[in-house]
Amino acid sequence: MSYKILAINPGSTSTKIAIYEDENELFVKNIKHSSEEIARFETVASQFQFRKEIILTELKNAGFDINEIHAIVGRGGLVKPIESGVYEVNDALITDLNNPPLGEHASNLGGLIAHDIARSLNNGAKAYIADPVVVDEMEEVARLTGHPAFRRVSIFHALNQKAIARTYAKEIGKKYEDINLIIAHLGGGVSVGAHRRGRVIDVNNALDGDGPFSPERSGTLPTGQLIKMCFSGEKTQAEIKKMIKGEGGLVAYLGTNDAYEVELKAKEDPQWKLVQDAMSYQVGKAIGEMAAVLKGDVDGILLTGGIAHNPFLVAYVKEMVEFIAPLKVYPGEDEMRALAMNGLMVIRGELTGKIYQ
Repeated sequence: MSYKILAINPGSTSTKIAIYEDENELFVKNIKHSSEEIARFETVASQFQFRKEIILTELKNAGFDINEIHAIVGRGGLVKPIESGVYEVNDALITDLNNPPLGEHASNLGGLIAHDIARSLNNGAKAYIADPVVVDEMEEVARLTGHPAFRRVSIFHALNQKAIARTYAKEIGKKYEDINLIIAHLGGGVSVGAHRRGRVIDVNNALDGDGPFSPERSGTLPTGQLIKMCFSGEKTQAEIKKMIKGEGGLVAYLGTNDAYEVELKAKEDPQWKLVQDAMSYQVGKAIGEMAAVLKGDVDGILLTGGIAHNPFLVAYVKEMVEFIAPLKVYPGEDEMRALAMNGLMVIRGELTGKIYQ
């Protein structure tokens, strides 16, 4: 029997949807939302009906009968820290998606919309979320910061990192749970995770901009200088937050968050090249840190995300880290496939769905 899976991935200015029949992509659409459309809503939660109706309209216009869907997998949001896996949307999850413990984000709508559509069907279809950004498998020793008032938190590109890890494991004829990997997701944010036997035991908080700097995030900053700026009276708390996430990284240095533009101009402009090299350097350095976490026992280093298309960055990082383990590049990200395949594995019994509490 074949199965049809609907994947839903809401972003801040878009809603991506896709339908897969088993491993085969039947339909994919990136629905863009203008700033005027989004501005009509005071909160992310209030966009629920607007986004759901657009999804249903797009599917109808594409000729799909929603009643033929066997499972719906939504992008998980900023819920409580959880282990990696696929979670059926239940009352506890709905409560936390509506009142997210870690803040508002469009991805919170994924599970809510999936659940609402699933319960309208008469074929027993279920709604799930898979590997949200709050996946937390860090070891306790990695959480301590140096002062009990602060604690390291796991927020990273879990969906893509886990999917790429399983892809690589399959390619080398092993199980993800039997190998050690270092995976760097290079996108609007950068996360570098140490994967030991199927668990991400250490990773930087990419949401807050820790770790390497990225197109829009400043990365880990010198603490003393940051404290001085915070109390200088020159900037508000909101402005400093924006410096760290939104207007940091490439935006701060070069005035653009377009990594491809930086790649092109770096070929001719020494300053642009220096900034690109510094970003590459910090990624390589972070990979080296995770190699120490894994005590040198590393089966592979994987680069993924949109910036992994940049051959100069890849070459720079490779020169820094290839002594640790073989490096392989999976440019871009295929979150829609990752969502759908997680749902498919649960339906087939290859993965056991987990219960959110």
